[in-house]
Amino acid sequence: MNTMMHKKACAVSLTQQRPVRPSSKASVCKAHKESTSPVTKFAQKAASFGAASLLALGSLAAPSIAGEFDVLAENTPKAHFFVDDANVLSKSTRGEVDQKLKLLEIETGYRITAVTVRKLEFEPDTFVFADKIMENWYPNKADADKKGVILVITAGKEGAIAGGQGFMSAVGDDLLDSVTVDNIPIYTEQEKYNQCVTSVVDRLAAQLKGDPVPEAPRREDVIRQRTYKTKEEVEKSKTVTTTVVVTLLVIAVVVPMLQYYGYTARD
Repeated sequence: MNTMMHKKACAVSLTQQRPVRPSSKASVCKAHKESTSPVTKFAQKAASFGAASLLALGSLAAPSIAGEFDVLAENTPKAHFFVDDANVLSKSTRGEVDQKLKLLEIETGYRITAVTVRKLEFEPDTFVFADKIMENWYPNKADADKKGVILVITAGKEGAIAGGQGFMSAVGDDLLDSVTVDNIPIYTEQEKYNQCVTSVVDRLAAQLKGDPVPEAPRREDVIRQRTYKTKEEVEKSKTVTTTVVVTLLVIAVVVPMLQYYGYTARD
């Protein structure tokens, strides 16, 4: 009896100690879960990172101001003296414009803001659009008196100057015409937008300070050389060619005859 109980106890003990072997289906599922779970997590992280990167790049690439309506809706610039909607001004040019126009405001009280727009779609008249900017930024005539706007349209290769009565009178019609006819069109046609804005700023600032105003740029005269001959040149060339040909023919005929005559006369 004791022997039988001892055998049963040993059997129970062995059964408890022996590990239970999982079924083949459970093993496969467990292996699949362990092998794919890290990959899935990595893919999810990669997708999240990619989406975040695209959003970040999109936010960097998107301009803060998208068009003429946004320029009109923009609050009156106070921190800077430019609104580069066309995104054509370099970092150094923006800093230079800020520095010069800030100094101009301190010395004279005149405040100028340079605005660049790629193109006008709803208001084709550049001067009208410049006036609208002034009206939106400075609705009070007293506030607008010594304010001005330099507008450059990059696609249209044109621009305008607008401002309050005091500003426009101080600048004068001659300089206003020169800037809009010379500086802006010449430099925008050459796609020198930085030089366009800085040159206009320099000329207006000099006039408002009472300093000598820099001269307007001049168009470079392109000398085109003809690659064809005129009718007179062609006729002259024909005459010369005919004379040469006739002379050669005469020589070719007369010289042999003279030689023959000389031989026969000697005999």
